[in-house]
Amino acid sequence: MGLEPGILAGFLVIFLAVLLGPFKIKIIEENLEVFLFVCGIAAMTIAGFVEIPGAETGWRMEIIEEALTSPLNSLNIGGIPIGIFQIVLIVGLIIYKWHEPIQKAIRKVAEALSVKVMAFILIVVLGLFSSVMSAILAAIILVEVVNAMPLSRKSKIDLTVIACFSIGLGAALTPLGEPLSTIAISKLSGAPYHAQFDFLINMLGLYIIPGVFIYGLFGMFVLGKVGTNDPGMKAEEYNETLKDVIVRAVKVYLFIMALTFLGDGFKPIIFEYFAQIPATILFWVNMVSAILDNATLAAAQIGPNLTEIQIKGILMGLLIAGGMLIPGNIPNIISAGKMGITSKEWARLGVPVGLVSMAIYFVIIFVLKL
Repeated sequence: MGLEPGILAGFLVIFLAVLLGPFKIKIIEENLEVFLFVCGIAAMTIAGFVEIPGAETGWRMEIIEEALTSPLNSLNIGGIPIGIFQIVLIVGLIIYKWHEPIQKAIRKVAEALSVKVMAFILIVVLGLFSSVMSAILAAIILVEVVNAMPLSRKSKIDLTVIACFSIGLGAALTPLGEPLSTIAISKLSGAPYHAQFDFLINMLGLYIIPGVFIYGLFGMFVLGKVGTNDPGMKAEEYNETLKDVIVRAVKVYLFIMALTFLGDGFKPIIFEYFAQIPATILFWVNMVSAILDNATLAAAQIGPNLTEIQIKGILMGLLIAGGMLIPGNIPNIISAGKMGITSKEWARLGVPVGLVSMAIYFVIIFVLKL
């Protein structure tokens, strides 16, 4: 059927604004959360002019409630709903209160290990354990450790970007890690897959676990030329105020609201066009998860009618592409916000690493069919 040209043009303008705005306009870069929130509102408004059989679109109380509550209950751990906002705020307050002993302990470990070895351990351990501690907590730990390491700003950004790729992958192994894995298991809980807690680790573990270790080795390679005499090499002193901690949590809250609106607003595009795309092409099309909520994309694409190779391709495409830009993953958002990483700084390494990773996994899944 297709969308009306005017509607399609509206979505295209919003998509290009979200994709290019942070790189081209400084005020957008400095107020990314507010900008994405405005774009989400625009997408929701345009979606209200589109009717999709079997799916609700546009403004409604259900999506407003979801946007307000999803930052507060995005994960369900042991039957207890817990959200990104609470974790970021509570852990931030803990670090604010006891930052001196925490940073001192991190620096002792950094002194005992070489920078490369510590980078490898950090990337691999956080990547693997993000599936049980959640990607949110893994990202908070990542930032504190990286800031305490004696590295230049560029090296800290490189290490953070690579680690976030690892965390984004590893978190998908269980429904405790991130919303995408929870949604995937829910969608596949019936016949023929009857997905349980260990479904994704059984299906994707062969790809994700080696990938986490490869990112660890790559992190060692990237930091291989780092020396103690490099300019800017230093461990950051903790200089946050209580206001900084609270404002960061509020910004994360607004960011998640914005992604909720953007994901739901783009439903007409996802439902109208994505469902018709072959799995091999959809793998690449899912690079849009670099700027859209991958959980929403997974919810629209995953279903029991898909073959196993289609499910693998969809999920791996979403997971890898999510590391390419700041809005793509919760760990990216938390890390970039805490460390003041700009969109350009993130994309400098995030885009090439994401493209190479996607090419490798495409060959493994669709060509070699391993």
